[in-house]
Amino acid sequence: MRDTFNFSSAKAISLGWLFVLVFAVSVSSQTIAKTAAPAQPSVTKIDEKQFASLIKPNGKPLLINFWATWCTPCIEEFPDLVKVDYEFKGKIDFIIVSLDFEEELATGVPKFLRQMKATMPSYLLITPDETAAIASVSKDWAGGLPFTVLFASTGELAYSHQGIVKLETLRAEINKILPKTEVK
Repeated sequence: MRDTFNFSSAKAISLGWLFVLVFAVSVSSQTIAKTAAPAQPSVTKIDEKQFASLIKPNGKPLLINFWATWCTPCIEEFPDLVKVDYEFKGKIDFIIVSLDFEEELATGVPKFLRQMKATMPSYLLITPDETAAIASVSKDWAGGLPFTVLFASTGELAYSHQGIVKLETLRAEINKILPKTEVK
């Protein structure tokens, strides 16, 4: 009887340690997954010619936001832009265009986008003549930031706003140009 007891005790202890080991590995892998750094957002440097090709109509409404990391109002409105991107993903094309300095391409801009959990395509416009790029977007834009512009799927200007855009207003403007089956 004593041998059976020892064997059963040893078996129970082994199973207990196996359980502890599996649990410890599971918890540590979850911790590692939670603390791993998120992927670095991609920011593509573009010039005025590349920018002109980005804003050509492609069958979907196009929302563009011009911003910079040094622009306080831009930073204030950015969480709402992330919400818009999430809400209308697949229904509109949404790009953001930073007017930061080229040195920020690999540092400040991606860091800010990662903090904001931004997933929309991001570009850094580098051009010797910003007025040409500005004129290609809207005759109403004086170059101030932030600037938001919405084009209908035909390429026609549907909405533009210089300054912090109100989330409710932007949603309403997007819904105006979406096919009625897609209105949110």
